[in-house]
Amino acid sequence: MNEIERAKIILRILNKTYPKITVPLKSRNVFTLLISVLLSAQCTDVNVNNVTKNIYPKYHKPKHFVELGRKKIEKLIKKIGIFRIKSKSIYNLSKILVKEYNSKVPKTFDELEKLPGVGHKTASVVMSQGFGYPAFPIDTHIHRLAQRWGLTNGKNVIQTEKDLKRLFPKKHWNKLHLQIIYYGREYCKARECYGIACKICTACYPARKKPIKTKKA
Repeated sequence: MNEIERAKIILRILNKTYPKITVPLKSRNVFTLLISVLLSAQCTDVNVNNVTKNIYPKYHKPKHFVELGRKKIEKLIKKIGIFRIKSKSIYNLSKILVKEYNSKVPKTFDELEKLPGVGHKTASVVMSQGFGYPAFPIDTHIHRLAQRWGLTNGKNVIQTEKDLKRLFPKKHWNKLHLQIIYYGREYCKARECYGIACKICTACYPARKKPIKTKKA
């Protein structure tokens, strides 16, 4: 079985398992989505949602965070990992959005990735979930699963993104990256499946007996 055949099997299983998908991070608009994705680095979506549910009803525009200032932002997000670094990024990117973009979140990868604290993965999530632009955000979970499922050699997340974009039709990208995340959390966990137990792993590698080692992102 080659990688193209595996990709077709994976897509079929994921569409059957998750015919409808919801965005795990709660947001009020594209700006708060950007903030939530930034906060989710090294932090669970559940933790981010628990923190932002008390923030977004009152603060949901760039000017709100500029007016708050960095120290007050720190207090609001202190339950989230590396909150000091993240509060600095939120404050600085909010100032840039107010000053240079009329308080609007830019709609291009280049402009997004120039904002403080915004890397390619964060920009990809905003482009796909915020603007509906075809993108394939790659986090550590997708990087791991793509290796287990024989879709990439696991050199780095850049290579994984290229491989997945090549193997799956563009129309599926936005939904597919979320389906993979949900499936990994539920069925193909890092320390449970090991590449030999879940439906996708057994379908793609029916003869695999030993746990598969994956390279970190």
